[in-house]
Amino acid sequence: MNFNALRAFMVKELRHILRDRQTLTVLLMMPLVQVILFGFALRSDVRNIRLVVIDPTPDHATLDLRNRFGATSTFRIVGTYQSTDSLEPLFRAGRADVALVFDPDFASHLNGSEPARLLIAVDASDPNTGTTYLAYVRTVIQSYQAELNQPGRQVEIVTQTRMRFNPTLESVNLFVPGLIALVLVLVSALMTAISLSREKERGTMEVLLVSPLRPQQIIVGKVLPYLALAFANVITALIAAWAVFHVPFRGSVSLLLAESMLYTLVSLALGVLVAARTSSQRAAMLTAMLATMLPNALLSGMIFPIASMPSWLQPFTYIVPARWFILIARGIMLKGIGLTLLWRETLVLSIMALLLLAAAMRSFKPRLE
Repeated sequence: MNFNALRAFMVKELRHILRDRQTLTVLLMMPLVQVILFGFALRSDVRNIRLVVIDPTPDHATLDLRNRFGATSTFRIVGTYQSTDSLEPLFRAGRADVALVFDPDFASHLNGSEPARLLIAVDASDPNTGTTYLAYVRTVIQSYQAELNQPGRQVEIVTQTRMRFNPTLESVNLFVPGLIALVLVLVSALMTAISLSREKERGTMEVLLVSPLRPQQIIVGKVLPYLALAFANVITALIAAWAVFHVPFRGSVSLLLAESMLYTLVSLALGVLVAARTSSQRAAMLTAMLATMLPNALLSGMIFPIASMPSWLQPFTYIVPARWFILIARGIMLKGIGLTLLWRETLVLSIMALLLLAAAMRSFKPRLE
C-alpha cells in the first residue's frame, strides 16, 4: 500500500473540508443539535392531558372525583357537559384526549350495594400515548376508591374503556402517516437541494442563462419532476398502507392526496432555499438533513408526543411542516374528518409554502441574473 499517496489524499480532503466553511459549520453543529433534540424529545411521560367530563347528574361524589383530576398537574379539564352529544366533535377536532363519562346514579351506587360505573373514552390514534392516558386516569380513580374504603364499608368503582379511532391499538396506524411525511421530505427537500447544488457546483446552471427562460421558470422546471415523483410516492405509500398494513381510510383519499401535494410543495421550496444558500453539494445535503430529517422525526409528533416535551421546546414544533401534515394525515385516515376541521393545518402549510417559495425565488434570482 502506498501510504504517502494515501496520506496526501487524506490531507487534500481535509483541506477541502476546512475550506468549505458551510460544510464545516454544519458538521460541527449537527452533533450538538442531535444531542439537544434527542435529550429533550425522548420523553415517555405525558403531561397536560385534556380531559372532558360528562356528568349527567352532578353531585358531591362526581364533583369530588372531578376535583381530584383538576388538582393534578397531569390533567387539564377542557369541558364539562351533561350529555355525550358534544363528545364526538371534540375528539374528531383533536381538542380532547380523554373523556370521563359518569353513570347517572354514580353517587347512589357508591353508597349502595351496587358498584358505581364510569366510562373512560380515550383518543387512541396514538396507541402508546393512549395507553398512558388510560393508566393515569385509572390511577386517580383507584386512589379515590382507596380513600373511600373504610372498615365495614367497601366501595367498588367499575370502569369501562373505549379506545377511539384505533380500538386494536395497532402501532402501524401511528407510524404510517409519519412515514409518508418522512418519505416526501426525502424525495422533495433533500433530493432537490442535492440536485440544484450539483448543477451550481458543476457550472451547468449558468448555461441556462443563455436561454429565454426567466429565473422563476428555471426553478419551476427543476422542481416539477420531483413534484410528480412525490405524487407517485404518495400513491405507492397509501397502497402499501392499505394492502400490507391494513391502515384504515375513513376519510377522503382525494383530500389526502391534495394535502400531500401541498406538503410536498413546502418541502420542495425548502430544498430550493437550502440549495440557494449553500455553496457546495455536500453542504446542501448536510444542511437539508439537519433542517428536515431531525425536526420531522423528533419534533413533529411522529414518534414522541409533543405534549411530553418541555414547554420551551413545544413552540418550535409549530415551524415544523411535518407536524401539521401528520395531524392532517391521521385525521383523514383514522378519524375520517374533512377540511372543515383541518382548515387551520391546511392554512399553516399554505402560508409556509408561500413564504418558502418567495424566499427561495429571491435567493436564486440574484445568482441567476
